[in-house]
Amino acid sequence: MITVVIASQLREDRLDYLTAMHASLTRQSVPWEAVIALDGASPDLLPAQLARDTRVRALALPRPVGAACARNLALTEVRTPYVNWADDDDEFTDDAMAVRLNTLESTGVGWCAGWSEDHHPDGTRTLWRCPTPPGRHEAGDIWTYWKSPADTIPIGPTTILARTDLVRAAPMGGLVQGEDYCALAVTCLAPGVVLPVSVYRYRKHSGQMTAQLGYGQLESAAREHAWQYGHHLRAVIRAGAGTAA
Repeated sequence: MITVVIASQLREDRLDYLTAMHASLTRQSVPWEAVIALDGASPDLLPAQLARDTRVRALALPRPVGAACARNLALTEVRTPYVNWADDDDEFTDDAMAVRLNTLESTGVGWCAGWSEDHHPDGTRTLWRCPTPPGRHEAGDIWTYWKSPADTIPIGPTTILARTDLVRAAPMGGLVQGEDYCALAVTCLAPGVVLPVSVYRYRKHSGQMTAQLGYGQLESAAREHAWQYGHHLRAVIRAGAGTAA
C-alpha cells in the first residue's frame, strides 16, 4: 500500500541511523515497501538488515546527484497507491503508517499528515505541533498557514502520506537544500487531513545537513523559492477552478 522513498549516500556515520529507520518500518502494521536512492554510493555498503529485506529496493545512481534529484529518480520506482518521503537518519512512530492510511482510505482525501518529534542525542524527544491545526483542509489551504518565507513551515514534509499520483505531480523541488519545502505543494492538489498525533521523529545530530557549516547561506533563498512556488500554484489552481483566493 505504501512506499517510503529515501535518499542516502550511505555515509558511515549515518548507517546506524538508516538501520534504525528500517527497524521503525518493520514495526508498521500495514504493508509497505522502501526505495532507497543511493546517491553515488555502492549497494555493497547497504546494511545487511536492509539488503536481505525483500521489501527494500535499492536504486543505485552512478554518481552523486544530490538529495532532490535522487529522491525524484527513486519516485519513478514507486508501484504502490501511496508514498511517503523520509530521511535516512530519522524514524517513524510505530503506528505512523496505519493511522494515516486508515484516514486516507476512510475519507477519500489525497493526503494525510501529522505532528513530529525532535529526537535528541540523549534519547529525549520534543513534540512539534505544526502551525496548521488538526482536521480537514481543502486543497491549497495549508499554504495560508505559511505567512512568510521566514516563518515556520506549515507542516513537516516527511509527515505527509499522500496518493502517489499527487506526489508525482508535486515532487521534490530542484534545490540543493530545502527541496522538501517544495514537496508541500502536494497539499495544493487535493484536500487532506492533519492528525494531532506524532508520526515521525527527526533525529538531531551533528551530521545532519541543517547542522553543516554554510547551510544558512542559502536557507532564505530556498525558503523564498518554495514559498513563492506554493502560493502561486495555489493561486493558479484556484483561478482555474473559479475559486476566490
